Amino acid sequence: MKKVGIFYSFRSVKTKQQVKKLIKHLGEENCEEIDVDIATVEDFRKFDNFIFAVPTWFDGELPNYWDEFLPEIEEEPLKGRKFAIFGGGDQKKYPENFVDGIGIMAEFVEEHGGKVVGYTSAKGYEFESSRALRGDKFCGLALDIENQSALTSDRIDKWAEQLKKEFN
Repeated sequence: MKKVGIFYSFRSVKTKQQVKKLIKHLGEENCEEIDVDIATVEDFRKFDNFIFAVPTWFDGELPNYWDEFLPEIEEEPLKGRKFAIFGGGDQKKYPENFVDGIGIMAEFVEEHGGKVVGYTSAKGYEFESSRALRGDKFCGLALDIENQSALTSDRIDKWAEQLKKEFN
């Protein structure tokens, strides 16, 4: 497996915990963590495989740090690169935009020629709508720490195994 760049905000404690679980399964030698708060286009250019951790903020928005980083890579060629996206949401408090951040990021990647991998089933979730939904699957890994924390570790484990195959 080619080295994977895992881009996320190091300030996000919950996301950092999830990233550590992913790295445990993918292997430390296969992963490099990049703080998206200070990431540069040079950091981005080092990888062909990516994991983007994208929580959903407010009423279905990307966090500010992603809004600031995406223009940096907008002109970079994404064709031939693979992107797995995961993020947290709250399906009870925000059922009308559950994990929209994943969908917004997938749209960016696809519009710029990248390939989104790591689709997961939407079965077992209860929400009204989500920009991350493609048919009966999410275009990434949806996590709801607030309402389904007992399912998180298993979901991460299964997703990591799936990514090992899809990143080859």
